[in-house]
Amino acid sequence: MNEALLRTLTPGVLAVLVRRGADFAAAEDAVQDALVEALRVWPDDPPRDAKGWLITVAWRKFLDAMRSDAARRRREDLVDEELPPGPGQPPAVDDTLQLYFLCAHPSLTPASAVALTLRAVGGLTTHQIAQAYLVPEPTMAQRISRAKRTVSGVRFDQPGDVATVLRVLYLVFNEGYSGDVDLAAEAIRLTRQLAAAVDHPEAAGLLALMLLHHARRAARTASDGSLVPLAEQDRGRWDTGSIAEGVGILQAALARDRLGEFQAQAAIAALHADAPTAEETDWVQIVEWYDELVRLTDSPVVRLNRAVAVGEADGPRAGLAALAALDVSLPRHAAVAAHLHERDGNLAAAARLYAEAAHKAPNLAERDHLTRQAARLNTRRRQ
Repeated sequence: MNEALLRTLTPGVLAVLVRRGADFAAAEDAVQDALVEALRVWPDDPPRDAKGWLITVAWRKFLDAMRSDAARRRREDLVDEELPPGPGQPPAVDDTLQLYFLCAHPSLTPASAVALTLRAVGGLTTHQIAQAYLVPEPTMAQRISRAKRTVSGVRFDQPGDVATVLRVLYLVFNEGYSGDVDLAAEAIRLTRQLAAAVDHPEAAGLLALMLLHHARRAARTASDGSLVPLAEQDRGRWDTGSIAEGVGILQAALARDRLGEFQAQAAIAALHADAPTAEETDWVQIVEWYDELVRLTDSPVVRLNRAVAVGEADGPRAGLAALAALDVSLPRHAAVAAHLHERDGNLAAAARLYAEAAHKAPNLAERDHLTRQAARLNTRRRQ
């Protein structure tokens, strides 16, 4: 059983049911029932048209559910008149992309829209989404349930907010990039299609940012699975084709003079990609782009990353001064402080902060990396 194939097909199947008139919650229930049926049947009798099979079975499950509810019999009669598309007859629009817009409907808050899309389109579990939001799982489950009820009955041709869709796509990309769930390629595909379909320079900016980050993916981990920091990566393993495409898309977006946060982030990624070695990175220009990002977002996380750039451009003490203005409870604050203290020669403080950062790390790979950093400095201090 190819579970990756099911993950890829599920959003499109869900979108077809919703487009035909099924309310969101009922459509998702029907699709889940179809997936259970696929897990039972496909190992012994795989279909020639996997998506068509899922659509047919899910649609029948939905109609069966409707028939059991007398109050909805009129609706069943209406939707039953529409026949499923036959194999080899793809819809005129990408159903998955349309489903993103439904999940980003204006009636939803941005947080609910992101959570619902990650669940319905991205295929993430409620637990994974709760971790991303740093909230308890029951709280996230309630948020997703409320969002489902909100969009139930919404016409499928009413688009949501493009900016919300972009935020959703970026979160999906980052979830895939982390390795927990491999959704990065799908996020790039959808963003590429969105950028071609809408007149929005930030869509191009996000696509450029994804391509530039994705270009470094092969170099981000060592053969043993451990993290490799940007400065230590083998730049010969970076995908130069993706870098060139990302830079070209970014330049075209910047030329429109409608700067947004994704374009600014992509510009920073492009400066890293342009440097032949870590030592040749143009940190002064990177700080300038972070200043633009602060102006656009006023985000504490952006200010944290800016402190790192300032430490590289103007020295570690300047970076520590920039860091001092930020809340120590920020994610990665301790790791940034450790890096800057190490560059400033304070190995004792750096080792302690690396150990503290490891304790707060959101995943095992990052925790192991930070633990090794602390051990490395403690060994140096004893020598």
